[in-house]
Amino acid sequence: MKQTIRSTDPITNPDPITHAPGAHVVGTGLGAAAGGAVGVAGAVITGAVMGTVAGPIGVVAGAAVGAVVGGLAGKAVAEDVNPTIEEKYWFETYKTRPYAVNKSFEQYGPAYRYGWESYGRYTGRGFDEVVIDLERDWDGARGNSHLVWTDAQPAARDAWDRLAKRHKKS
Repeated sequence: MKQTIRSTDPITNPDPITHAPGAHVVGTGLGAAAGGAVGVAGAVITGAVMGTVAGPIGVVAGAAVGAVVGGLAGKAVAEDVNPTIEEKYWFETYKTRPYAVNKSFEQYGPAYRYGWESYGRYTGRGFDEVVIDLERDWDGARGNSHLVWTDAQPAARDAWDRLAKRHKKS
């Protein structure tokens, strides 16, 4: 019988319910939402082509398939991102960045987090392709940071680029 490994050590990113290491519920959820949206769009087009009877069924089927595929893609990206490791890396590195002038990590931390979380949310797209969306949503993601988007953007891009480089190598 296979023994289930359980952990409460935060570095293993344990599942909140089973405590199995390597859980990435946020990435999976974001990927499922994105995949579902893509699936709905594709299904609407397919349903329109197939006619009124297939339309509603196509929408439901497309959303379901899109959510599963998107969820798996989001999970794959999220499995490569350990928030504890990313937070530690940026805490130790941020002072070396040219934009980090006279501001504390507490100001840049949310921007780094926003960058690595957004990378998983926009899987397969480049930072420049989504920068308008990121700017629009920054106020909701900034937490206690007082940075305006123009000051937060370089940190978010740094975190995004760190993951993009890692995924190019694999």
